Amino acid sequence: MLERVNRELKRRSKVVGAFPNGKSLIRLAVMILIDINEEWLTGKRHLNMEDDSL
Repeated sequence: MLERVNRELKRRSKVVGAFPNGKSLIRLAVMILIDINEEWLTGKRHLNMEDDSL
């Protein structure tokens, strides 16, 4: 889980380039955590490993 957070933070921070202050970096990290938590709670998965139709 921590690796995914780090990967997402790295990916999204590359888009921004430079942050104006530390609070903006923390805001981005919190939004990433909220997104991951929401996906976990709702059960949304981009890759369904339990699909037996293949």
